[in-house]
Amino acid sequence: MDYTKLFISTSRRKIAYYRLGESNKKKLILIHGNVSSGAFYLPLMEKLSDEYDIVAPDLSGYGKTDPSPVDAKTGLLDWANDIDSLAQELGFDKFSLLGWSLGGGVAMRYAIEYSEKLDNLLLISPVSPFGFGGTYDVDGKMFDENGLGCAGGFVNNDFLNSLKSKDRGDGQSSMRFIMNNHYFKPGFKLDSELEELFLDEIFDMQIGPDYYAGDFKQLAEFPYALPGEHGFNNALAPQYCKLEGISDIENKMKILWFRGDSDLIVADNSYYDFVYLGKIGAVPGYPGEDKMPPQPMVSQTRYVFDKYKQNGGEYHEFIINDAGHSCHLEQEDEFVKIIREHV
Repeated sequence: MDYTKLFISTSRRKIAYYRLGESNKKKLILIHGNVSSGAFYLPLMEKLSDEYDIVAPDLSGYGKTDPSPVDAKTGLLDWANDIDSLAQELGFDKFSLLGWSLGGGVAMRYAIEYSEKLDNLLLISPVSPFGFGGTYDVDGKMFDENGLGCAGGFVNNDFLNSLKSKDRGDGQSSMRFIMNNHYFKPGFKLDSELEELFLDEIFDMQIGPDYYAGDFKQLAEFPYALPGEHGFNNALAPQYCKLEGISDIENKMKILWFRGDSDLIVADNSYYDFVYLGKIGAVPGYPGEDKMPPQPMVSQTRYVFDKYKQNGGEYHEFIINDAGHSCHLEQEDEFVKIIREHV
């Protein structure tokens, strides 16, 4: 397979991307998740390139795309506008859009802003329409206006240092360990060449308060941090994310929602939700579930998509068995089969 990365200058920036199946009529753009890149779609692209013209760009701040500091207040919209500039430059007037995790948030924002350009919206383990952390109940109530409960730009310092040093080991704070035990259900193993490529691409990511993970404000009490205003993670804070408007878009497209049955990252009890970690005793000082219940991420997404359906839209939820956060890689054949049947 040709792993050559391409580059294109758009009205907004120079964007790095992979492309396969250029001669095909069906157009599909793939948006990657946090701490990853367009390369995480290469196996899927190879499987589908006989039928689809597929493009997988790197978002600004990731991979080889020209970066600019991420303003959390407009981060999802800025990335969505970059995707639109790419589509325009490629001549994609109408296409299907797939987003994974953080990229699912970008894809939903794109659908809100540019619904008339989409044939289908495909989402793999997408961030909740109410953001990542800081909300409770299915309708996304916030604990407070500052995003209390959302860690925002606060991440484990050992993990951050391993990214900075481009650590290729397999210690518990290494990217290799996180990928194999959190991105994937433990037991799944990538081809070694692909694993090394994924690490290469992750290590191209911009690190710092304007990028990954972003800035944060310290608190004296649980959860000890509030979201800041800059960087990737803060763009998903509940005061900035706000994607529930997708249920009201005028130009409805079919939504396909995929999630692994063993996802630890986007779940109703997410191991990346500080509040849930407090509930299970992994973070001290938790005030109790009566005061601060964990975020029901999956149930919130279903709540919003049910409203979309009530408003005349169509969505399908596919639960992929024996898969974690990356079902397009872990259960590739099943995922491809569903795409071919519905897109």
